[in-house]
Amino acid sequence: MILDCITISNIVLAGERADALDAQRFYIGGEWVESCGEGRVTVLCPADLTPIGQAAMGTIEDADRAVRAASAAFDVWQSSNVADRLELIRRMRAAFAKAAPGIADHLVREIGLTPMVAQGQTAMCLSHFDSIIDLLPGYRFSEALGDRIELVREPVGVVAAITSWNAPVSQMLCKAVPAIAAGCTVVVKPSEHAPLCGLLLAEAMAEADIPAGVFNLINGRGVDCGRRLAEHPDVAMISMTGSVAGGGAMAAAAAAGIKRIHQELGGKSPNVILPDADFAESITKGVHICMMNAGQTCAAPTRLIVPADRFDEAAAIAVAAAQKLVVGPPDQPGVTYGPLANKAQFERVNATIERAIAEGQPLLTGGPGRPSHVDNGYFVRPTIFGPVAPDARIAQEEIFGPVLCILCYSDIDDAIRIANSTDFGLSAYVETPDPVLARRVAGAIRAGWVNINYPPWTGAAPFGGYRRSGNGRQYGVWGFEEFLETKAIVH
Repeated sequence: MILDCITISNIVLAGERADALDAQRFYIGGEWVESCGEGRVTVLCPADLTPIGQAAMGTIEDADRAVRAASAAFDVWQSSNVADRLELIRRMRAAFAKAAPGIADHLVREIGLTPMVAQGQTAMCLSHFDSIIDLLPGYRFSEALGDRIELVREPVGVVAAITSWNAPVSQMLCKAVPAIAAGCTVVVKPSEHAPLCGLLLAEAMAEADIPAGVFNLINGRGVDCGRRLAEHPDVAMISMTGSVAGGGAMAAAAAAGIKRIHQELGGKSPNVILPDADFAESITKGVHICMMNAGQTCAAPTRLIVPADRFDEAAAIAVAAAQKLVVGPPDQPGVTYGPLANKAQFERVNATIERAIAEGQPLLTGGPGRPSHVDNGYFVRPTIFGPVAPDARIAQEEIFGPVLCILCYSDIDDAIRIANSTDFGLSAYVETPDPVLARRVAGAIRAGWVNINYPPWTGAAPFGGYRRSGNGRQYGVWGFEEFLETKAIVH
């Protein structure tokens, strides 16, 4: 996939490969600037492990100067009117729409997404713009409560957006767009495992004539650059998508500043197949959704919960569905999913599968190691275990790979108990043609986002989790209001 479909002025083509990227600069205060440090990472294509570029890793000094730029811009941008903000969001959308095909192509190479998933993620990005464009004109930033109280909603301040590598551009925009529309200024730090796509996004945003300092982007590691953003006294809010461990570290770093923390973290989503569901259809779809993007989806239905007396039937359907999946280079026709995104995740997923086997969990299909037809790249076979006890480690811990556990329930109440038996609560799935039963079970599951019979994705619904899956919500008015403070003026 060649990136010459994008005009890349600050991500310089370098090296022997014509499509290798040399991303040595950051976008701060409306300008492209050199990193203060000399740290660099070589980015590998996860499908064949060939270098596709280099990226500078920012320092504490880089974080400080990005915050300074955002803080200076906030003094002006917080007072901007709705019409100006709306016009800016429209310009940002137009710039992104122009760059989206090239960014989607790049996601195939840097993250290992199939073209279908990459294009789906850029479509999600456009929906983040569209929801704010629809919301902003009618939003009431001030309203009267009775005769003596005026309720005012004001921007929280400088926002540090720390994002994940599995859906990197979508996660950057679902934070930056509502924050800027709310009157905040933003410093975005992508994952160090996906540094190039962040610079491509910044290239697009630079074309939107954003006021200097309103949108800033730096690359860097979480342990230094990310931590500095979290603890910086001039950062008012941290909005993070990532692992539970990473979220805990960022929250600890931010704690002394008593600042707002918004986190979308891990999941171990249950998929409850009720007795009256169409097993062939429901289980097959569940396997496909679980394995999509090589299982690297926080909302993936990784725990298939089925009636105990129909385990054999359910397992046979699940195994047949998994064995029909095609694993290979993501840009090849007919491939269901490509590689895991990076070496660390590849090693972690394989170690988890090996440990589960050593602990005696029944392996139904798949297992550790690459599929037999590939000898390179971070590919993992679709793997299913079952029956698995609800308290087994593999049923409790997020794996973030193409691994499914089948668990068994005795009755509806037992299914609900099992669904709620982890520390996570990001998403859940319920399959039944009975709307009353579906609503009963959905209402009893402790999760922030519950899907009944696999509805299409919508950015109009708030997304976020209970318990260790995080706090706060993204998308729509709920995601927009995360970036606002509420002031009461009483007279």
